[in-house]
Amino acid sequence: MKRIGIFGGSFNPIHVGHVALAKAAREACGLDEVWLMVSPQNPLKRDMALLDDQKRLEMAQKALEGVEGVKVSDYEMHLPKPSYTWHTLQALAKDNPDSTFTLIIGGDNWAHFERWYHWQDILRMCDIAVYPREGYTGTFDAPLVNVSSTEIRQKVKEGQSIQGLVPDSIIPLVEQYYK
Repeated sequence: MKRIGIFGGSFNPIHVGHVALAKAAREACGLDEVWLMVSPQNPLKRDMALLDDQKRLEMAQKALEGVEGVKVSDYEMHLPKPSYTWHTLQALAKDNPDSTFTLIIGGDNWAHFERWYHWQDILRMCDIAVYPREGYTGTFDAPLVNVSSTEIRQKVKEGQSIQGLVPDSIIPLVEQYYK
C-alpha cells in the first residue's frame, strides 16, 4: 500500500510555509508522497475571494518543481462544488484502492474539526496528521513559519518585497497575479 498525505488548501498563493510543512509531514509521518490538493473553494470560507483555479495551480506546480515526494493535485477541482474533504477522500479511496491516506491539517483546524462535514467518518477513514500553528499544538514536529497568503497579497498590492515569503521561482507570477 502506498501512503499518501493530503494537504489541502486554497494556496492563494502558495508560500514557503506550505512547502516546508509538506516536506516535514512527508518525513515525520513516513509518507511515500504528499499531494498538495489545491481546493476550488473552502465551504467554511465562502466569502474569500480566490484567484483563478488554474493560476493558483500553476504557481503551486512551479513552487514545488524539484521537491521530492511532494506533488500538486487538481483532483478536487474536478469534483462537485462546494469542496468537502469527506467527498474528496471518498473519491480518492475509490480511484486509488492501492493507497492509504493521511489528512494533513493545522492545529487551528483540528481545534474545530467537529465543524467539518462528516468529520466522524473522516476520522474512521484515514489518519490525521496535525501540524502546529500559532497558539495550537500538532501531532508532528514542523517548522512554525509565520507567513500568510493574506500578508503576501497585501504586500504585493502595496508594492513591497515578497522575497523569502514565497519560493523565488514564483515571485514574478505572484506579483503579476495579485497586483
